[in-house]
Parts: sequence; structure tokens; C-alpha cells
Amino acid sequence: MPRLTVPHAELDWELSDEGGAPVVQLHGLTSSRYRDRLLDLDLGLGLSGTRLLRYDARGHGRSTGRKVPQDYRWEALADDLLRLLDHVFPGEAVHGVGPSMGCGTLLHAITRRPDRFSALTLVVPPTAWETRTAKSADYLEAADLVDREGFEAFVAVGAAVALPPATVGTPRTVPDVPKEMLSTLFRGAALTDLPPRDAVARIAVPTTVLAWTDDPSHPQSTAEELVSLVRGSRLVLASAPEDVARWPGLLHEQVQSRHGTRSGDPHSLS
Repeated sequence: MPRLTVPHAELDWELSDEGGAPVVQLHGLTSSRYRDRLLDLDLGLGLSGTRLLRYDARGHGRSTGRKVPQDYRWEALADDLLRLLDHVFPGEAVHGVGPSMGCGTLLHAITRRPDRFSALTLVVPPTAWETRTAKSADYLEAADLVDREGFEAFVAVGAAVALPPATVGTPRTVPDVPKEMLSTLFRGAALTDLPPRDAVARIAVPTTVLAWTDDPSHPQSTAEELVSLVRGSRLVLASAPEDVARWPGLLHEQVQSRHGTRSGDPHSLS
């Protein structure tokens, strides 16, 4: 796989090039493009007729990173994203899609460089603003647990946590990160938040927010507030696995309506 050198890391990325609109897909905290596919969060799986860029964030999957929590703030990850877009899609406005940490990364990137994006699909937005403080404390507790008792202890605790109704039936997976990096990633997540509301309200591209119910880590309240802030955006809620199964098709429709795509089966593998 190709790699891009960025400050203090190398990003592992891949491009599914079928011509057409440029799309970049991100992933969530402690995940990777491979793990998101197992979790049914690889929305680009059915996205034919595009140039689809997938990559692992620094410190995740096949990308490298150092043990410095500040490197994993969403602002820093947005720097990486913008460098990668300049490398792969120079001068083009790109459709961005990503869950949780990927959502936060996209929002920081577009509020800094609105010219680099043509549309957004924000998936399961994370805690933000008033709800972020408590979640940051959770991340610090998780980091302390990993440092004190190890990677496997964290995995055992996570296995006992109830899944949101929309994810029932997805396989239980473990973080796709180097074991020695896990606590650093949590400490980085504790340092970050979405951009200020007034910055989010200036987003002026077509935006769809895909969220699910009954998940304190990805509360419906964040999704609803994003839709209230971004003019013309829409919210799609999932309360069962069959709802999530429709999300790749919704992304395909959004890309097609914005850019047009080449003919092909929207459910074929890209």
C-alpha cells in the first residue's frame, strides 16, 4: 500500500479508482479501514463510479505514530487529512465521509479549508461541547486502566458493555492499534472537541448526518445539533441493524446527486 510521510507519522492509504467524483473515507477511534469494514461502517463498500480514498489515521491500523497525546487531537488529524488530500486530490473539492473521530476530523478540516470539500456524510457524531467533558474523563480512566492493567484488561471491560440497538449482530472486535499506543490515543481523545458552534454553522456544503440511537458515546443530541447548525443538512437515524445496512446506499445517493457517478451497481464492491 502507498504511504505518505507527515510530521511524526506515516499514513497508509489506498485508492479505489473508478473515475468520477473524489471521495475520502475516514474511520473511528481505535479502529482502521479494515476494522470499520467488520463493524459495517465501511460505507464506501458499495460506492461505485468514484475515486475512493481510504486511509488509516496516524497511530491506527497500518499507519505509524508517536506516543504523544497531542498528536491525536482532531485538529492534528485534520492536518494529516488535508495533507493527504493535497497529495492524492490536488486542487479538487472532495466528498468526506467518516464516523466518530473521523467525523470530528472532517469538521475541523472543513472549517479550516472549506474549499477542499464538496459535501459531507457525518456518521455517528461523537460527544461534543457540553457532553464532551464527561467523555474526556472516561477516556482518561480508560488510559489509566490500560497503563495499569494492560491492553487485554481494557478489551475485557469493553466486551461487557451493551451495544447500541443498531449494531446488534456485528462481531465483537478489538482495537486495531498497536498495544503500546492505546493509552496515548485515549489521552489524545480526551484533549479534543468539535470546532466551535459558530464555525460549524458556516459550513456551506450539502451535509447528511447518519446517527443511531441509545449510544452515550455517540449521542443523538450531537447529531441533532449539527443538523440545526449546518443549513440545509439532514438527519437519518438508525435504531436497528437493517437501518445501518441502508447507509451505503444513502452515501451513494448523496454522491450521485452532488456529482453524478458512472453507471454501475451501487451495491457492488468498490
